[in-house]
Amino acid sequence: MRPEIAVLDIQGQHRVYTEFYRSETAEKTIVLVNGSLATTASFAQTVRYLHPHFNVVLYDQPYAGQSKPHNLNHHPIRKEDEAAILLELIEHFAAEHVLSFSWGGAATLLALAQRPRRIEKAILSSFSPLVNAAMRDYLERGVQVLGACDRPGVGHLINSTIGKYLPSLFKRYNFRHVSSLAEHEYAQMHFHISEVLELINAQYYTRCADAIDIPMLFVNGEWDEYTTPEDARLFGTHLCKAQFRTIDNAGHFLDMEHKSALQQTRDALLGFLQSTPSLARPRTLAVESHALAS
Repeated sequence: MRPEIAVLDIQGQHRVYTEFYRSETAEKTIVLVNGSLATTASFAQTVRYLHPHFNVVLYDQPYAGQSKPHNLNHHPIRKEDEAAILLELIEHFAAEHVLSFSWGGAATLLALAQRPRRIEKAILSSFSPLVNAAMRDYLERGVQVLGACDRPGVGHLINSTIGKYLPSLFKRYNFRHVSSLAEHEYAQMHFHISEVLELINAQYYTRCADAIDIPMLFVNGEWDEYTTPEDARLFGTHLCKAQFRTIDNAGHFLDMEHKSALQQTRDALLGFLQSTPSLARPRTLAVESHALAS
């Protein structure tokens, strides 16, 4: 399964590396949006179960991964810039679906609030509208190690917090990856965290949700104290077609953590994406359930 690779020019401002996994049997295309400090490699397992049911698009942000050599990266980019890039990719690949992970949900919400005409369904995994106490502590510690360009410190912080439930092999990969990034990537993340820490409540993201009218699925791990299932359900009163799934015995990284979490996440995503759209429900109704292993 080899992707079609291209580096796309986005409005003359950014060059974005993309991977397009084409399926001869798929009728729909889905764009996957990375979390912070991540690259296309982070979605390796996700691609395996989405393809060949869908054409799958992966991409690196201008400052990250295989997009880095094609951009100057003199200045950090904003969430609004990342949202604009996502909207361009949706149009370029004629995508009907979007799936984001972790802080990729911020740019995804901003993009969806503009109601892109092609998008039919969206999934936000490991994301909530609230910066709770655990997340605030993680981000404040992140500001310190990123500001000091403390490479081992960044790796240890991630593995001891949001990555605490990852298998040891994944923790080693995480550490090697995040402790070997370019200085501008740490500066980008420092900039992003500083923005996030200014959000003292859920209003910023729920205002975006108020403008969205497509079916959306929120997937969170039962053990994730940073983006909890309970916090994610705050979106329920702002979205008329919101659904929620809790992955049992899983933390922030969901399908990377163990086989059961992988199966539950796969079943939740495919079940939502392949279901027939239902009539709009009252805005106060939100569906809550636990995804079960097959």
